[in-house]
Amino acid sequence: MEKPIRDRTRKAAHGRAARAKPLRARSGSRRTAPARKGAPAVPGGAAAADDTVITALELEAAPLSPAMAAYFEKCREKLGFVPNVLKAYAFDMPKLEAFVAMYNDLMLAPSGLSKLEREMIAVAVSSHNRCYYCLVAHGTAVRQLSGDPVLGELMAMNYRAAKLTRRQRAMLDFAEKLTAEPWQVEEADRETLRKAKFSDRDIWDIAAVAGFFNMTNRVASATDMRPNRVYHGQARTPATERS
Repeated sequence: MEKPIRDRTRKAAHGRAARAKPLRARSGSRRTAPARKGAPAVPGGAAAADDTVITALELEAAPLSPAMAAYFEKCREKLGFVPNVLKAYAFDMPKLEAFVAMYNDLMLAPSGLSKLEREMIAVAVSSHNRCYYCLVAHGTAVRQLSGDPVLGELMAMNYRAAKLTRRQRAMLDFAEKLTAEPWQVEEADRETLRKAKFSDRDIWDIAAVAGFFNMTNRVASATDMRPNRVYHGQARTPATERS
């Protein structure tokens, strides 16, 4: 009797699967039905909802503190928009303020690393981690700061394919190793950076930027954080061709 029972169970399960409706996206969620062969393109493009459903978590935004309200307004003035990562953190003011302070210190404060070098680290780390948000947002920053759209794409795809300086290659090799196999980092790796003219303070900054983006990559991936749609089209023309 056991075999017929199993057979009936399989048939019943198969019948339920055949009758099941495809999963539809819900508010705050990104669960969707698998793409079908020959299915039409998503209305409005693949990133159509990225500015309205920023993460897969339903977290109510908190009232902005005076400092963060001013910061959001500064973003609108300088960028034309508020980065979605800031909106994602806005459910908790202490977390948002800590994130902004750490980001600004690591990426914008005086350092032996240029702003472009720090953005290159961000993209190389995010490429290893396949972080959609950070690849889009910081790939844009590399394009803007370098004036070279191709460099931004190479950082996102495989920095080893880019024609980099010895300094840049040493920096990114270290950041990638720290991302992929941190337990393997040893004195020889630090000495390679010193030979590439990085100071010990620079080595600290390389490690801090790489560490920060390993954290943000994981939070972004865990929450399905979506980048602002505007990033996709920015800085796609070489600086020499811009008016």
